[in-house]
Amino acid sequence: MGLGTRKIAGVSMLLAMSLIAFMLENFLPPMFIPGAKLGLGNAFSMLALVLYSPAVAVLLVVLRVVLGNLIIGSLSAMIFGLCAGAVSISAAIILYKFAFPKISFVCISVCSAVLHNAVQCVVFCAVSGTWQAIVYLPYLILLGALSGFAVGAACVLVAKRLPTRMFAKMGANVNTK
Repeated sequence: MGLGTRKIAGVSMLLAMSLIAFMLENFLPPMFIPGAKLGLGNAFSMLALVLYSPAVAVLLVVLRVVLGNLIIGSLSAMIFGLCAGAVSISAAIILYKFAFPKISFVCISVCSAVLHNAVQCVVFCAVSGTWQAIVYLPYLILLGALSGFAVGAACVLVAKRLPTRMFAKMGANVNTK
């Protein structure tokens, strides 16, 4: 993963922005379903995948979930977030590495978000022993698709609109193919 000073600064900025988005989102009321959120912090993990590497994206997911849940004091949510984050970022990495640009980055983001919500629901059901909560799954998949679209579109806009030299100053490489 070899991080130079500029990369460390760039990744740290993405982590800080990710944590801020995570914290702000925690203050918002749930979206239609108890505990449902947009997942705005995921935008920065997806940007890390494009700008840096899969390893940096994984690092960002783990740090955001652990630090964010330690700050807000929700250790049970950390279990759900780590499981879902691991599966969703793994899927995003695989799709980005092997299917991009045949499928769009927005599509990768949608797949990742849908998987994230589905895994969180299944893990909640397994941990709580309350399999009736699986009835939320179709709604969570729909919300995941909508938020994944928003996150993916935002990442594409950022990657295309901001000057490449700015990313270079952060030690990043933009792969917009």
